[in-house]
Amino acid sequence: MSKVLLVHAKGGPPLGHVLSRTAARAEVHLLALSALPPGVARSARELCASIVTPADAERSDLVSLIVSRAEGMDADAVLTFSEYAVVAVAEACEVLGLKGAGGAAALARDKRLMRRTWREHRLPQPEFRAVDTEADLHEAAAALPFPLLLKAAWSAGSTAHQIIRAPHELSAAWHRSRQVMAESAQLGYAELHVAEAQGHFVVERIVTGTASDWFDEPGWGDYVSVEGVVADGTFHPVCVSGRMPTVEPFTERAGITPALLSQEAQDRVVALAREAVDALGLRDCGTHTEIKLGADGSMWLIETAARFGGAMTVPQIEDVFGLDLVGMLVDHLVGRPVQWPGQALTPAQARGAAGSLVVLAVDGRGEAWGDRKVWDFPVVAKDVPLSRGSELSVVAESSLADGSVVPVYDPAAGANTMAALCLLSATDARTVLRDFETLVDALPQVLPAAWPEEVSA
Repeated sequence: MSKVLLVHAKGGPPLGHVLSRTAARAEVHLLALSALPPGVARSARELCASIVTPADAERSDLVSLIVSRAEGMDADAVLTFSEYAVVAVAEACEVLGLKGAGGAAALARDKRLMRRTWREHRLPQPEFRAVDTEADLHEAAAALPFPLLLKAAWSAGSTAHQIIRAPHELSAAWHRSRQVMAESAQLGYAELHVAEAQGHFVVERIVTGTASDWFDEPGWGDYVSVEGVVADGTFHPVCVSGRMPTVEPFTERAGITPALLSQEAQDRVVALAREAVDALGLRDCGTHTEIKLGADGSMWLIETAARFGGAMTVPQIEDVFGLDLVGMLVDHLVGRPVQWPGQALTPAQARGAAGSLVVLAVDGRGEAWGDRKVWDFPVVAKDVPLSRGSELSVVAESSLADGSVVPVYDPAAGANTMAALCLLSATDARTVLRDFETLVDALPQVLPAAWPEEVSA
């Protein structure tokens, strides 16, 4: 049986989903760079041939650690689904002579390099500048029109994103973003291989999205993501996921599979994603490409990742299209033949729809809740009216325990202040969207109020 070294860190699809699909294809050895979620630890012991949690001293050279572990178990493949370990695993695979994202993996991780590469290929994207110091930020602001978006070059989950509307906001934004990145690192949401990554940023011009030119009904966000895979250097699009509007500055609230685009619109979106992925030169990995949608058919690339989409994107695709992307990627990496979709799958090929909602303490207008609440999923499941046939569940390993106080939403911290991740399946994507709107509006009404002593604790 083939042997796979799975490198686990925070972020990406739920570990329980990844482990079960990987173990069905190969003997799994887990290298745990982050603590295992409590609800997954037992199943991990049952599914994995070994679990290694390295000491802090061993993590100083992550590539060597991965290589040593892979050689010790004679691994046929090494993979990760975490944004923060993508580069280290890619470099380790290069050393080991195994299939992986390749030497260009950093181009799909460092937003400075990514945008420079796309600029060289004349691909549409917001005008930008790389920023490594506060002086760089002031210099960039003198060249770009306000408002601007400051974002960390190696972040994920909209962490450290800030809108800057005027010159007098530059210094405060710079210091706050650096503070958020340091706080994220303490929580385990930080690049694991590049030591200086916390200090790298980009600032870009904010482009105006227009969802109404792309979708037939209101409520959709003005960007989509193309989910896919690169196998032996060839990009295979799988499907397009839609979004609800973001919460300011640009924190994602919900992803929905599939996106209800017309065939012509989906073809154009997928064609741009193909150009973006091809420009980066990836070899063997999942991909997740986000694209901003503008008026009159205009589009801008936001980013491409050399891994599958996070949250519940992968389980949603399996539920809706019947594709086990984790298992298929494992098969490819160990040398088995895989039949990838010939073209991106469409809403007409979907069996229902699915979506994942990040629970943030803001209402449908993006306004903060009036008072503090306690997360209680049984109450939500009982009291929020959803459409007939819709099924709502909570992703326990990505959520606070019932009874926890919901964090105050912090625009700069993005998804770091989420309370829970919910999964919904329904008859079609429109129903998922409407049910999520209902859920967002209902949460501050149905969740129990937090007692003052709970808030102060």
